[in-house]
Amino acid sequence: MADVIARLREDGIQKRVIQEGRGELPHFKDGTKASLAPSPKQPASPGFPASAPAVFSSWSAFQVSLVCKATFHYRTLHSDEEGTVLDDSRVRGKPMELIIGKKFKLPVWETIVSTMREGEIAQFHCDVKHVVLYPLVAKSLRNIAAGKDPLEGQRHCCGIAQMHEHSSLGHADLDALQQNPQPLVFDIEMLKVEDPGTYQQDPWAMTDEEKAKAVPVIHQEGNRLYREGHVKEAAAKYYDAIACLKNLQMKEQPGSPDWIQLDQQITPLLLNYCQCKLVAQEYYEVLDHCSSILNKYDDNVKAYFKRGKAHAAVWNAQEAQADFAKVLELDPALAPIVSKELRALEARIRQKDQEDKARFRGIFSH
Repeated sequence: MADVIARLREDGIQKRVIQEGRGELPHFKDGTKASLAPSPKQPASPGFPASAPAVFSSWSAFQVSLVCKATFHYRTLHSDEEGTVLDDSRVRGKPMELIIGKKFKLPVWETIVSTMREGEIAQFHCDVKHVVLYPLVAKSLRNIAAGKDPLEGQRHCCGIAQMHEHSSLGHADLDALQQNPQPLVFDIEMLKVEDPGTYQQDPWAMTDEEKAKAVPVIHQEGNRLYREGHVKEAAAKYYDAIACLKNLQMKEQPGSPDWIQLDQQITPLLLNYCQCKLVAQEYYEVLDHCSSILNKYDDNVKAYFKRGKAHAAVWNAQEAQADFAKVLELDPALAPIVSKELRALEARIRQKDQEDKARFRGIFSH
């Protein structure tokens, strides 16, 4: 281990082992999946692939050539005396999963992870040259934690171009770090390392061809989970399939035949996702997604129906009635189902009116 630490130091990375790991140092190969967790103060979450300029490439002594997955918790801190925490995977409740050799946008993470054993907790102080792209990476990880598209706000260009193109990342701390790059400290807890072939790749780590092939499989997995009553897990599958297609779509010219074809594949998946959110009573998310579909496809009966149900659930009676009327206009055969929804809405409105009257009587009787 002493020679590993010495080589890291030569490359501007200082490692301090806080807790020794178990067993031998894993033989990280491209496709190895490492799972990290922040040391008692760190967390981990899924990352995303992207090309990085050669000047920021990882330490050559630890570059690898097959594919493992590392799962770990991480905590990112400023390197000054205050040690202000920027990100903590434990706070977000999910460790980071990193596929080794998939051109992760922050190559230094592959470098430091490749020096760790399972169960090890270590702190790494990294020079500026290794962490210039951290603000972009952190923004994407924060988007993922918030359930947003990790590539939201990014065009398909290299990280350096994005840094110069965008004035704000939407986070004051990341904006400050982007404007004035500083050395960073990473507290890492290695949870597990999985060899190639022993894990299912996350969508962000797939090639374009792998994404295209995975979508129908993930879609069917989502359908199965929904039928079995595992609604939250089904929603996650639909989300993954949508993420695959969105990643492919962003590489096409908006409005082109290929872009439209991908968008038409996204739509049924998004409707399935909305169905899961209806069951989970997350109605405003349903309203947003269905409206986005109808802005492009104003004859989508399912989108009107699901949006109508969501409107009804949040007491938007007029909007719900308008959406259900549109369903009948587009598909009169759905009249029995629509009538049932309208009767349920009217019954809820009557019950609410009665409750409101009783409440007001109680107020004015005192």
